[in-house]
Amino acid sequence: MNLTISGRHFEVTPAIRDYVTNKLSRLDRHFDRVIESQVTLSLERLKHTAEITLRVYGKDIHCAADNENLYAAIDLLADKVDRQIVKVKGKMQNHDHESVKHLETPAESAG
Repeated sequence: MNLTISGRHFEVTPAIRDYVTNKLSRLDRHFDRVIESQVTLSLERLKHTAEITLRVYGKDIHCAADNENLYAAIDLLADKVDRQIVKVKGKMQNHDHESVKHLETPAESAG
């Protein structure tokens, strides 16, 4: 997974970079088809925002989380994107194994 971390209105420290990398490493357990991920962290007066855009095979996933603490915002973001990845993976698996018999009309199967 190609991970890009950028910050708005502040410099991303190595500690924050390691924290984001560790939190997002659990995405590889659920879904190994992540092509690219871009994380943007921003600081405002009382609102810290963490955003991610994941490019997976055939789809782009975007999540955002706000909190008063940057680390808490990263935790919320990791939880949200984890739920979305599981949802996308489930949809992909359900459509991959669709049977041809379900597509036949009743008249074709009777004759």
